[in-house]
Parts: sequence; structure tokens; C-alpha cells
Amino acid sequence: MKAFERISAAATGLATYVRVRRTGTRFPDRERFLAWQQRRLLKWLTTAPHRVDAYRNLPRGMPLGSYPVIDKEKLMGWFEAYNQPRITAATGWRAFDGSRMVGSYHVGASTGTSGNRGLYVISEKERFAWLGAILAKTLPDIWKPGAPRERVAVILPLHTRLYDAANDTGRISLRFFNLQDGPEAWVDELLSFSPTTLIAPPKILAWLASRWTAQPIRRAYAGAEVLDPTDRQVIESSFGISLGQIYMATEGLMGVSCAHGNLHLAEDIMHFELEPVGEDLVSPIITDFSRRTQVMLRYRMNDLLRLSSTPCPCGNPCQVVSEIVGRADDCFRFQQHGRSVMITPDAMRNAILDADRSIHDFRLTQESGSEVSLTLPLEVSQSGLEAAAAALARIFEQRGLEVHLRAHRAGLPLETDRKLRRVRVARSEVSPKAISTKISS
Repeated sequence: MKAFERISAAATGLATYVRVRRTGTRFPDRERFLAWQQRRLLKWLTTAPHRVDAYRNLPRGMPLGSYPVIDKEKLMGWFEAYNQPRITAATGWRAFDGSRMVGSYHVGASTGTSGNRGLYVISEKERFAWLGAILAKTLPDIWKPGAPRERVAVILPLHTRLYDAANDTGRISLRFFNLQDGPEAWVDELLSFSPTTLIAPPKILAWLASRWTAQPIRRAYAGAEVLDPTDRQVIESSFGISLGQIYMATEGLMGVSCAHGNLHLAEDIMHFELEPVGEDLVSPIITDFSRRTQVMLRYRMNDLLRLSSTPCPCGNPCQVVSEIVGRADDCFRFQQHGRSVMITPDAMRNAILDADRSIHDFRLTQESGSEVSLTLPLEVSQSGLEAAAAALARIFEQRGLEVHLRAHRAGLPLETDRKLRRVRVARSEVSPKAISTKISS
């Protein structure tokens, strides 16, 4: 890349940092912030969508709600129609397996937790804009005079060139540790690096908490997985810090916790349509008005969020999320007696964890229509197992369901080859080896 192009990209990152950094103090109330957001969104809608084939022939000036809602299947089925350089999915995957570049464009991908992997394409300017946005939200004082240099350790399943941009700032030393290699492969190097900031899935932060021998960290962010209360307690008590969250996916940066520990949606770079789905939960449809290379316009996410109605004392007007509950396809759905019943992951998770104080980990799987299996660690007592099973049985009974619940104990090793989903729906029939007991409602 030519020197002036790189300087221009870095300037974009710095400008984004300044703009996002000011969001928390610039607007006296949420109404004025939303008016500002609407102006940014409308300006983006007049230009960006019409530069890609998927929207090129649609009338200009359409309101947001007039555009069709898309999902990952539609995006990946016609990938070249949603990005300006017309990079096909086949070309993107070849690049991802190689240099992760197509010309001057960066290519990244998801880990494929849902079984349907997604690609993204960004420009060099967008790469630095992403860096500016996430630094403004996670390390807001990084460019303050006299601020110490940061050593950031990122522990995730896939490396992306987004992270590499951080080392170009001169203020940050960032190292990536591949989660899929397993912690034994890199834990010594991590401790020797002695990071000031840790970014990792909750299960890894909890695993590291009891093994930390390096200098105390200043901050930690959980990402890539649902943060359960039991993990938060272990991490915060062991590290002696308040744990933040980074809500990010292939689709973009969607939220970061503030200094008060509240998770704010990134409404300063992305528009959220929050559809009610029942149980006081919403599911987002996102429009990223900060990107132009790949147009993310009314893209339906599969996440379930519980919103907070309380303004945050930090003053940031962006919507606070009290909990990322999980994924829509992790909800248990039952068809019985001519009716459909859905139970969200958090209801079942809380029932298990509240049943016995010794329970800190579990796996709950809907194996088939009315077959559910609960696995607790071997160290949980028989009484703890029975209490958790009884708590689940009550949930099913309260909803008038006839569920065959099999509860057992087994080893629950640290899994690094896939995201931890303590509550999930099996894709096919599975027959777990029961160790203890069967409980039928």
C-alpha cells in the first residue's frame, strides 16, 4: 500500500476514535442523539446501498423500513451483490484460506458456530475505522498525554487482520493467541507477555483466573460467547476487576461495556431495529451506516437481548443491554397438545444455577421433541443433581409440558474447538451416556 493511502487510513481511524469518544458527552439526552443518528443514517442510505448490485436499481430516497430484511443465507447466497468490488463467496473463501486479501480489500470470516459460516469484506480505511471505534469504547484514554502503553492479549478462535491494525498505533502491543490450539499451547507465552488487557471468551477467562501468575491485569472483556453469571463471579473475584463485554460478530461491532460495566449498543456506528420476540426479549436487525465496501442493510441477527430501561450514569445515550440471553436457535421449542411452547435459554440456565450453590457449569440439550438431557460436572453431588433436575422439571410442568428429562454427571472438559453453548438444541439425535439418574416429568 502506498504511504499516503496508509496515512489516510490511519487518519480515518483517529477521526473515528475522536467521534465515538465524544458520543458519551456530546448529547444532553437520547432524543438529540437519535436525531443525530437519523441524519447519519439517511446520508448513508442516499449513497452506499446504490453502489452494490443488490440495491442498485431500487429508488433512491427510500426510508429504511422499505428495504428488504436479509439474513446470512441470503447474503452468502449472492455475496458479490452486497459488496462494491463484487467479490464472490468463492473468491472470498480462497482469499481467507490464503493471504486474506483480495486486491486492497481485507477478507474475514466467522467461526461457524451455527453451522453456516459468513464472510465479510472491508477496505483499509474501514479496518482503521473499526480500530478507532473499538479503542474509543475499550481503551478511551489510550491517546491521553501520559497514558501508559497497553499490552492487549486477544484469545479467540480466528485471527483477523483487524487486530493487526492495533500494533500500528504506537500505543498498543497486541498479541493474538489461537483458542483452537488449546491454552496449554500458549499459556506460558501469555503469562510472559503479561498483558494489561485481556479479551477472551468467558470460559477462557475463568480458566485463566485460577492460573494467573503474571502482573495483575487492568481490565478484561468477555466476548464471543454468552456471559453467564457464574463465570462473571469467578472472573471478577479472581482478577479483582469489573468484567466488561464486547458484543461483536462477523456483522460488525455491536456493543461494548462502559466504565460502569453496562453494555451499550454501538448505536453511534450502527442502527438497530429491535423486534420483540416475547419473554421481554428483542432480536436485532442491524444497519451499519459506518461501512460502504460491504453493505449491511437490515440484516437480521439471531441473538436474543434483554434491554434495560434505566439510563446509564456514564452519560452515554446508546441503549443499554442488561443481558445477551443467547441465540434464537438455542430456545427450546415444544409441540404438544396442539400448541407450541418456547422456553428461552436464560430461564433454564437460571433454574439450574439457582438450584444448588455448588453448580458452576452444566450442559443442557434438547435432543428431540420431548427429550432433554442435563449434564453436570462429576464434582456436583447427587443431591445437587437432583435439585437441578427438579428445578427444570418445575419449569416444564408450569408450562404444561410432558418432557422426558435425563440428568446425569460426566466430565466437562474445557472445549476450545467451538463456542461454549451451555443451553443448545441438538441438530440430530444424540444418546448421552447416563451416569446417575433419569427424571421424567
